[in-house]
Parts: sequence; C-alpha cells; structure tokens
Amino acid sequence: MELQFVTDTGVDPIPGGIAGQDAPLLDAYSNTVVNVAKKVSQSIVQIKVSGRAKEGTQPTRGRGQQDGGTGSGFLISSDGYVITNNHVVAGATKIEVALPDGRDFMATLIGRDPATDIAVIKIYGEGLKAIRFADSKQVQVGQIAIAVGNPYGFQYSVTAGVVSALGRTLRSESGRLIDDVIQTDASLNPGNSGGPLVNSQGDVIGVNTAVILPAQGICFAVSSNLTALVAGKLIMHGRVRRGYLGISGQLINLTERIKQYNHLNAKTGVIVVSTEADGVSYNSELQPGDIIVEFNQQAVASVDDLHRLLTEETIGQRISMTVLRDNLRQSIVVIPGEVR
Repeated sequence: MELQFVTDTGVDPIPGGIAGQDAPLLDAYSNTVVNVAKKVSQSIVQIKVSGRAKEGTQPTRGRGQQDGGTGSGFLISSDGYVITNNHVVAGATKIEVALPDGRDFMATLIGRDPATDIAVIKIYGEGLKAIRFADSKQVQVGQIAIAVGNPYGFQYSVTAGVVSALGRTLRSESGRLIDDVIQTDASLNPGNSGGPLVNSQGDVIGVNTAVILPAQGICFAVSSNLTALVAGKLIMHGRVRRGYLGISGQLINLTERIKQYNHLNAKTGVIVVSTEADGVSYNSELQPGDIIVEFNQQAVASVDDLHRLLTEETIGQRISMTVLRDNLRQSIVVIPGEVR
C-alpha cells in the first residue's frame, strides 16, 4: 500500500472559502466586545455586604466575620448613584463598593424594590463615570448582549452572547411577577447579580438578576426601561408606591356556562378568600366568594393581573370593579390604599 502524505501549507485550499470569509467577521465581533468592555469598565462596581447573606449572592465568610455576600452594580450618574439588585443588598447592615480603579467607598442605601428586584445605593466620590440606558423597546432577539459583573467575587468579568427572548416574566421574591424581562445566553453566575447587560454600543439594556441553575444559557435581566422607571422613583421617594386592596384571593376556573351568560372571554378569575378591614383601603363592598373579573374596566384573569393593575395612580381613587356574585355580574367600588 502506497502512503500519501498531505502537507498543510497554511493556505486556504478554496479561494474565498469559509475560513477566509469569516476571519473579518470574527475580528469585528471581537472588536465590538473589546470596545464595549473598555467603554463600560470604569462604571462597573463590586458590592460587598455585611449582614444576613441573601440567596443569589456569593458567600464571603471568614473567621470572626459576619455573614456576607458580594454582587455587582453600575454607576448611573456622576454624583454616585449605583443600581444593583434588591437581593444583593437586602438585609445588609453595611454596604461597601469597590471601583475598578482600586478605590473603596461606604455606600448608603437609597431605596429598594423587592417587586422588581431593583435597588439604588449611593457613594460619594470624585471622577465617577456613569453608564447610560438604552431604550429596551428597541432590543431585538438575536442581537449581541454583553454581561459585565463580578461572578464569584472575581472582579470585573465579561461574558458575551445574544438576546434569546423578550417579554419574559419572572417571579420576584415578593411574589409579584416582574414584567418585560430579557432572556440571554450570556453566562451569569452568583455575583453577577446587579451588573449590567449592555448592547454593542455599551449602553444598558437590562440588569442581570437571575439564572436557572439546572439549565445552560438561560439567564434573565430586568429591562432597562423598567429599571430606569423604578430607579427614578427610588431616588425621588425612596420607594415605589403600589396599590393595595387588603384581600386574599386565588385563581379559579370559570365554567363555559358562566362565561357565556356573563359575556366573559377569560377562562379564569380571582376568587376572594377573605378581606382585611384594616382601614388602609376601602373594600367593604367585597365579600368572600366574590370572583373578580374586571378592575377599572380591565380584565382580571389572575392575581398577577390584579397586582399589575394596582399601580400608584389607583391609590386613593374610587375604582369600579366587576365581580361575579352568585354567578352573576355585579359592579362594586373599591378604593385602593398604599402598600407599606
């Protein structure tokens, strides 16, 4: 048998072949990530907390130390406002912020919102460089997504991927659903929480918040538009105001007969299990057993729908609510109070 040896000359055997075509594309992709990393590097901070460790933070216990954790954040103004996750700073007795230039600051908690897992803290220093928000409504599935943070306490790490899906919902620690969540395959690990998810221009499209641990490449970020809205309210008021009805309810299925007789489209409603006469809200027209199907002329098919509709604008307002009482439509009035 005659053996034939093939010598690799290092030249693409097919002129204009795939390797030759992709080389510039790979360079362009690499350059994009490199340029973004340089642009945002001075705006990313590492957050160290002392106090009760929270789920999702990386433990940093040492001998004689309190329980603590680490997370990520980013500067949104030159006067020191920093955005991070609520679960990073919740319960902390001391919050320290480390900048990439080696400076350390003690931070003040401005406000936190468990319902969206967003928190704002503030540091006082000079030469702080802020990062800006992009309009998350313009984000498209498949576009580059770059996550920056401090996974497992390793300061300033960059991972890249794409936007996998838009409009996801995520259950927060408070039990409410976070709407308008971005799904990405950019790798996230404990410690990345609170860091930014940025686009190819280095602008924030989301705040990294959660990972499905058994899965690979399924990570979530609160959208930049929702983050900016919540952060603004936290800076102005220290909290996000939401309506409160003082009831407990649960999902209930509606029969086809009830739906047709009452001209309803939704297959479910919220049955009132009990009401709380605490004076915070006016709910005395509601009775246990009522099935809520509309709130302020908006359909209610679940408790999550009710949470979404109980906005700041409903507080103290007379709101029309449609319920099924003895399987018949009935209109009542409620006045939501404010969640405390």
